[in-house]
Parts: sequence; structure tokens; C-alpha cells
Amino acid sequence: MSETLNKIGNELMDKIMAKEATIGVVGLGYVGLPLAVEKAKAGYKVIGFDVQASRTDMVNSGINYIGDVVDEELKELVNEGKIFATTDYSHIKEVDAVAICVPTPLDIYQQPDTSYVESSGKEIAKHLHPGMLVVLESTTYPGTTEEVLKPILEETGLRCGEDFFLAYSPERVDPGNKHYNTKNTPKVIGGITKACTQIASSLYRNVLEGDVHEVSSPAVAEMEKILENTFRHINIALANEMAILCDRMGIDVWEVIDAAATKPYGFMAFYPGPGLGGHCIPIDPFYLTWKAREYNYHTRLIELAGEINNSMPEFVVSRSMELLNKNKKALNGAKVLILGVAYKKDIDDVRESPALKVIEGLNEAGADWTVVDPYVKAFRSCDMSVETRKLTDQLLEEADLVLILTDHSDFDYNHIAKKTELIFDTRNAMKEIGSQHKGYYRL
Repeated sequence: MSETLNKIGNELMDKIMAKEATIGVVGLGYVGLPLAVEKAKAGYKVIGFDVQASRTDMVNSGINYIGDVVDEELKELVNEGKIFATTDYSHIKEVDAVAICVPTPLDIYQQPDTSYVESSGKEIAKHLHPGMLVVLESTTYPGTTEEVLKPILEETGLRCGEDFFLAYSPERVDPGNKHYNTKNTPKVIGGITKACTQIASSLYRNVLEGDVHEVSSPAVAEMEKILENTFRHINIALANEMAILCDRMGIDVWEVIDAAATKPYGFMAFYPGPGLGGHCIPIDPFYLTWKAREYNYHTRLIELAGEINNSMPEFVVSRSMELLNKNKKALNGAKVLILGVAYKKDIDDVRESPALKVIEGLNEAGADWTVVDPYVKAFRSCDMSVETRKLTDQLLEEADLVLILTDHSDFDYNHIAKKTELIFDTRNAMKEIGSQHKGYYRL
């Protein structure tokens, strides 16, 4: 037991250390389900909460729908009674600790939408009890934990840091990453009080293999998450701007980056592409630009980077038109075969995928486009549901342009090169064989 904890805190800490605590996870998506699985694997009983009955039904049937979760592990944990999922939030009263892993999107005005966090907080508050830990994991702007979530929970009359404990620990999920996952990625934790930090850190140290780094407040933890993704956002924008300039100058930007990357210090390679995708990098920096206005500060660099990255799908469409023109063909009516619609390789996630904007641009230009993606069966674009096709020789041979938007490992690029006359590679997927193909172009 710790001298910094009161009796309630010590009792909760004892349950956590003995793995007798029941853990709740609100939101069973890309972040929540892998976290629930890891907590169950660590020996805790886990209750998962989600508003979508389809998700809870699948979990309770041992059916996995998230790429970073091992199917057999989920099924075994469900069969052993270590994981139970429900849409009934009254089960919150049974948990000793709960992690909130719900979406935090931007609204139509590019402002943070914390409604999912707020509604989750209100559901938890209905069943909040002394000796309970609440951890927010959803990416959000600095101040959310203290300014939004804490008041909702304290409306119950219970006091944070004394009756219940509240902390922020940003998710660091990278879908499709073969080396880092929920289990081994370091965790940052900042509690409202030292006791909150201590208890939350103990739970995650009992679950994860990665280091747990404690910071002085939730705001520090919230800001560091924004910094992580803003760093990538800005550097990708630089790579994209270099790609546009190099294209005009007749210089291979990929060769330039490879040359710069030989420097063993002071340079980190980032690569251009058709735009940004996923729930984090295209969105998170704008949480900070919104919050900065409260302090009369204009985040010029972040917003300019956003303009550059958001312009890339338009650049891809324009470049596609130029390449077709070289072959004496118009984009209007051209058969464009799109390879990949997921926002990154080897996953099925199309959230904020730049391919969707490229498709919209091609559609407006009158192109006859077809999409192949081995990971995505269907998606919505141009106000309609689109089913992807299986890649065939006929599709390749009939295409006026093959446009690579996602560099999936499943694609046989050697075969694609043999069957296609004109290729525009926005991901440098065919760098090893492209030079041997007279109709090969890359971003």
C-alpha cells in the first residue's frame, strides 16, 4: 500500500495488483477491443461496452472484427468467461476501473466533437461508485479530462482523487503495424492527482509490456498525443510539397528523400502520398488549432500543413489527367483502375482515406473508375455504396491508367507491370521494378 493513497485508493490498488479488479472498456473499436483483450489476457475480468449491438454480439460469439486482435485469443477469452460485451451500461456498477475509448471526430466546422466522451461520462456517472478508476483514452484537446469529463463525474457528489480516480492515457494504436501493438507500445499517463496517476499506472503496468511514463497532469498527456500526430502531419506536408515541386522540376522526390536519409543525424525520412488518412493524423492537429483560439493564438504552421495535405488528392487527379494526355487520352471516359482504397497498406480501414477524395475527383472529371482492394469489400463514395472488384488480367489490360493509392502487400506488382501500359504510383510501391516499365510514373 502507498502513503499517498487514502483507504479507498489503497483498497482499489490492492484489487488491481491482485488482479481481482473487474475492468470495463467503453467503445469496442480499433482502440477499445485490443485493449479489452490485453486486459483479459493479463488476468482481469473485462466487460466491454458499445452502443452497437452488432459489435457486442460478435464479441460474445467470439467473432473478431479488428485486425490487431488475434481471432483465436478473443474466442478463447470469451469461452473462459474473461470477456463479456454489452450495450447495457448499468453493468458499469460492476467494474472497478473503466477505460473510455470512443471516437472524438471533428464537426462540419472543423471543431472537436466531444459528444461521445460526454455521453460516455454521463453513463458512467449514473453508476459511479467509491473506489473506481476512470481513464480517458480518446485523443482530444488539452483540458478535456479536467474541463469536460471531471465535472460530469463529480455531479454525483463523489470527489475526484478521494472517492474516485481519474486519469488520461492517450491511445497509440497503429493499425497494421507488425512490430508495435497495444501490448508493447509505451504508455503515457497523467492523473488529476498523484493518487490518480499512481493507480492508473499500476493498472497499465500490470497489463502491458511497454514502459509506462507518468506525467504531471492530464493536460500534459493530452498535449503530447497532439504533438505526436502534429509532428507527423507537418513533416508529411513537407514531403508532399517537395513532391509537387520536384514534379515540376523533373526531379525524382523519392530518390531525393533516400539520399537525405543517408545522413545519420538531423534528418528523419517522411514520404509523400495521395493525402492523409486514418482517424488520427488528419484530425488531431485541428483539436489544437481550435483550443489555441481560446488563448488568442493562431497555429499557422499546422493549418498550412493541413492545406497542403488536403490538396494532395486534387494533385493526384490533375497528374493522372496529364499522364493520360501524354498517351493522347482524356480523363473523361478513361478507364481508371484504382488499386487500394484503405488509408494505409494491409488494413481494411477507410476512415478519412485520401483515396475517397481522389475517387470523387475522378468521378467529377467523368472517369470510368473501378476499385480493387483485397482488404475492403465495400465502401461509400460519391453518395453511393461501392463494391470493390477482384483484380483480374482483364481489368489490368483494359485500364487506360492503373492508379496505385494503397500499397497493399497482396498486390503482385511484377504481374501488374506486365499487364499494364500506364501506371501512376502514389506510394512508391513499384520502386524496384518501375524503372523497367516505360509507362511507369510515381508521385
